[in-house]
Amino acid sequence: MKKRKWLVVAAIILVVLVGGFLIIRQALVSRFAENAQAASETVTLERGPLTTMIGATGSLRSAQSAVVTWQTSGKVGQVNFKLGQLVTDGDVLAVLAPDSLSQSILQAQIDVINAQKALDALYDPDELLLAQAEQEVEDAQQALEDLLNPTPLAIAQAEKAVLDAQEMLDDAQADVDQLTLGRGSDEQIALAQADYLIAQDTLDIVQSQYNKVPGDPTEDPAKALALTRLEDAKTKRDRALAVLNWYLGEPSETEVAETMNALALAQAQLDEAQQHLADLRNPTPPAIALAQAHLDKAKDDLADLQDGPSEDEVTIAQTRLTQARAALKQASLTAPFDGTITDIQIMQGDLVSPGTLAFRVDDLSSLYVDLMVSEVDIQQVQAGQPVSITFDAILDQEYTGMVTEIGQVGQSSQGVVSFPVTVQLTDPDALVKPGMTAVANILTSQVEDVLQLPNRAIQDDNGKKFVYVIGADGDIQTVYIQIGRSSDVASEVISNELSEGDIILVNPPDGFSMMGPPRAVRSGIDEVHQQEDTP
Repeated sequence: MKKRKWLVVAAIILVVLVGGFLIIRQALVSRFAENAQAASETVTLERGPLTTMIGATGSLRSAQSAVVTWQTSGKVGQVNFKLGQLVTDGDVLAVLAPDSLSQSILQAQIDVINAQKALDALYDPDELLLAQAEQEVEDAQQALEDLLNPTPLAIAQAEKAVLDAQEMLDDAQADVDQLTLGRGSDEQIALAQADYLIAQDTLDIVQSQYNKVPGDPTEDPAKALALTRLEDAKTKRDRALAVLNWYLGEPSETEVAETMNALALAQAQLDEAQQHLADLRNPTPPAIALAQAHLDKAKDDLADLQDGPSEDEVTIAQTRLTQARAALKQASLTAPFDGTITDIQIMQGDLVSPGTLAFRVDDLSSLYVDLMVSEVDIQQVQAGQPVSITFDAILDQEYTGMVTEIGQVGQSSQGVVSFPVTVQLTDPDALVKPGMTAVANILTSQVEDVLQLPNRAIQDDNGKKFVYVIGADGDIQTVYIQIGRSSDVASEVISNELSEGDIILVNPPDGFSMMGPPRAVRSGIDEVHQQEDTP
């Protein structure tokens, strides 16, 4: 009996507690509804266009960029372009002053002129070369005829050649004797000193004239002629100095060797003249065969000049010219491609050395933004997608672009894998410059008519999405939903739990959210939750 009494009492207490809870809950919900309608933000579920984008940051670069540096030392003589100017591939950007050029560069200038002349001569030999070749043929023909039919005149000329060769031999022997006895008298030394002073004064005058002539000796004929005169004056000065030093000094091993070689050459020429005279007086078959070979070679040489150069000859001449120009190129800087001068680090009069930065050239005809997109989003990115771009350095200005390249290999940084994406700027202007920081939004999809909500109105329950719906009676209901495509500000609602025109509570008052989301009343999810909560 006692046990039954306690059961009745417990049942009464439970009824009282449940009833009180329901009363309190209803009061809280009603009060929340009133507060929600009075103080909280609401939005209306609507249909409209939805654009989804992927955001990323990067930097702007030009299609092509290069820095131009000096390869030799000297003083900058001329800077031909200013900052921001357009240049064409090969344009001379700057040159070194002629008086600061090294000897190797000066020699390269001469080599270029000579190599060009040699190449031109191959294609268009001058009349002097042709005349010399024709004369060699005539001489060889005459020498063969003299052997086949010696005449008194030919023998007399051969005897004269022997006498001339003997005289040259005597002079060479005298030079050898001079090295042994002494280099010169006081009178010879004084004359040599005078010749040197005159040659040095002439060189100073020619050097001053050369400096006053503007232009590049490789391009300006007047400058090239002045350079030729300068080199000739230097040669004469050096020769006069060598003669003076020879008289004043002791003969070197080289001088002795050269003098002895001259003596040997004179002896060889005398031997040849004597042999020719002997052949004329008594022609032999070997001598006749040798004369015939000389004639054949002279005819071949003349034919080569008349027919034009061979492929090998042209190749060799062009190679020499290319090498000379490459050496001379060190005295100037040229544009590596068509572009714009975006940086200048030199000015006229600056002293430079190998490696000194002079210019930066950028091809601004196309500008690109290099982005890094997360591996989570990279599958949504495709070539050709439009991109909106803003720059930190340019306020209130939005530019457009297009995805052109998508990297196939990810790059890991601090545990995050991203893929490189290249975007071409389609509407650049003078404000955008390479190196600027860019913020890009890649348009991945765009639909015109979908049911959507602001992202701030969508709540999360352990990964499940729900919203607070204000009913017609003012009650707050929780509705679990499924979302589809999302942008930074809105998401598509793809489930049927909501209808267009529903009023959604965005920011419930403090205290209500702490109670946890109420059960769903429309979707049927309430029963599922009840089953899951049943022990």
